[in-house]
Amino acid sequence: MRIGLLTIIVGIPLAWHLGLTAVAYWDAGRVGLEPQWKWAAITFCIPLIGFFIYIFERSELSYDPESDPYRGHNVNIHPSRADDTSLPSRGDDRLEPELEETDDE
Repeated sequence: MRIGLLTIIVGIPLAWHLGLTAVAYWDAGRVGLEPQWKWAAITFCIPLIGFFIYIFERSELSYDPESDPYRGHNVNIHPSRADDTSLPSRGDDRLEPELEETDDE
């Protein structure tokens, strides 16, 4: 009874963990994420979360800027928020809202 319980508690999660590590190693070589051993090590050393890190990194390989709805900083804004000022981003040469000059004279 104890061996069966130990197998269920330790063996099954360990088998899943090693299986996810093997899948990350195999798939990294197939899609061109080099080096394969790095992704296997990340997946092995950070259980479950490491595999998700690999999946997210893998999804970046298929990024197509032509189909990106946010390229060129185009963001849909709800009409109720249209009067809000946007935060400056890196490389933004606009003045701060309180520093902008107005022609109220």
